[in-house]
Parts: sequence; C-alpha cells; structure tokens
Amino acid sequence: MKRIAFLGTGLMGAPMVRRLLAAGFPVTVWNRAPEKAQALSADGATVAESPAEAVAGAEVVFTMLSDGHAVRDVLFARGVAEALAPAAVIIDTSSITPQMAREHAGQLAELGFAHVDSPVSGGVVGAEAGTLALMAGGDAAVIEALADVFAPLGRLTHVGPAGAGQVCKLANQQIVAVTIGAVAEAMMLVEAGGADRAKFRDAIRGGFAESRILELHGGRMVARNFAPGGPSRLQLKDLDAVAVLAEATGLTLPLTETVRTEFTEFVAAGNGDADHSGLLLHLETMNAGAPAQESK
Repeated sequence: MKRIAFLGTGLMGAPMVRRLLAAGFPVTVWNRAPEKAQALSADGATVAESPAEAVAGAEVVFTMLSDGHAVRDVLFARGVAEALAPAAVIIDTSSITPQMAREHAGQLAELGFAHVDSPVSGGVVGAEAGTLALMAGGDAAVIEALADVFAPLGRLTHVGPAGAGQVCKLANQQIVAVTIGAVAEAMMLVEAGGADRAKFRDAIRGGFAESRILELHGGRMVARNFAPGGPSRLQLKDLDAVAVLAEATGLTLPLTETVRTEFTEFVAAGNGDADHSGLLLHLETMNAGAPAQESK
C-alpha cells in the first residue's frame, strides 16, 4: 500500500483521512492546529509535528488547506518540497485559483515531482461516505496510477491539464451558490404566500427542481441549522476566484455576480463561519422577514 501524508485535517481533511485509513493505507497527518491532527491517532494515523516531517518517506502527499496562499506556504516555505521522497506525487484537494494551481505544478515539476490539482465536491457528508466528486487536473498517466488512492474518497474524473480541476471546482461553486440563493428565495416566497416550507420541500422532491442543494441545504433552511458544513467565507472566496477568471476570459456572469454580492454582504455582517445555506438569513433581513440570527 502506498504511504500517504495528509496535510490539513479540518472539516474535510479529517474524514478523508479516515476513509484512507479504513482502506488500509498508512497515513501520516499534520495540521496547523495540532489537536485536529492528534484526534486522528485513535483511527490509526501517525501524527507529525511539522509538514516536512509528515511527508518524509511518503509516496503520495495530500493537501487540504484553506486557500492557495496556505498551500504555497506549506509546500515551499515550510520545507515540504525539500523533504519530499523521490517520485512523490502531490495531490492538492484544496480549492484554490487555477493560476496558483498551475504555478505550483510548474514549480514542483522543476524539482522533479508530479502534481495533481483535485478539488472535491460533496461536503463533509460526502467526505465521510466516500462519495466525493473528485475533479483532477494534471497528467493522465499520473492520475490513472493513483486510482487506488482516490477510490476510497469518491468518484474521480480527469478533467484536463494542470489547473483544470480548479476551473471545474469554481464552476461547481457557481452552481452551488446560485442554487442556494434560488432555494432560499423560494423558501421565503412559499412562506410569504401562506404555504409551509417543509411541506413545500417535500412536495417538489423528485421533480425538476430536485438537487443535493434542495435535499441538504433546503433541509438546513427548514430546520434553521446553519452550523458549518461549508463556511460562507469559503463560498465567497470561491466566488471571488470565479470573478477573477470571468474577467480574465471576458465573460459576464450576471447570476453569479448577484449571488456573490449577497455573500459579500452576508460575510461582512459577521457571518463568515455560518454555513453557506445561511444566505437565507441575509435574504430574510433584506425582506424584513424572520430575525437574522444564526440558529444554534
């Protein structure tokens, strides 16, 4: 079995590590907050004190970090690149800009290492169940050789060269954000019109409006449970990256821009750590509806 290092064991990283351990892979973990890595020792992970220590001897190195700057810092400022074993492959499952992914791939290639940008979709639920959608950019032969490592995590699709995984993740995040906004607005319309939100959601399940967003985040909106899941500040980070890519490619994306504005205002109001389904609270405030306090 391939020896794995996993850097970043937060909301998404921890369940991914557990999936890899359950599949029989030896995994060494590191996290900026040591207690989050230490919690995985009970599942069989080896805990390292530094990212460089974690990758020593590893054949595959996963990163699942907050943004591209965190990834760059860990790879190139904290000794990881120098500590990599010969022929090690780096799989970045973080959500970062396509440009940064390409830069990282180029820098690592100069040092003789392969890089795969493979952001994921499916949230904590998907990470725990091993049903993530994995969008991989990079060399096809390298990705094919990693099939056994990806298998416990979910469904892998090779989407193109370096950076293509991150492009597809941004497009995914567009759909997620716009759909969250649509579901939230529908919830308000239903209630304002005198119907029941929960029964409305049940009634349209299985029709053309069915989606994972309706299932999971519509359920959160009905229950008014906005503990993260997917923090709104990270949803906004992805929408900002979409805006940069759209400008660079000359695209006008009016739906995306509208929902980006709403998330900008929601996060600025102090709701950055609320689940992105909590956009409902912002829209309710705009409409002088229910009190815009995060439900516990």
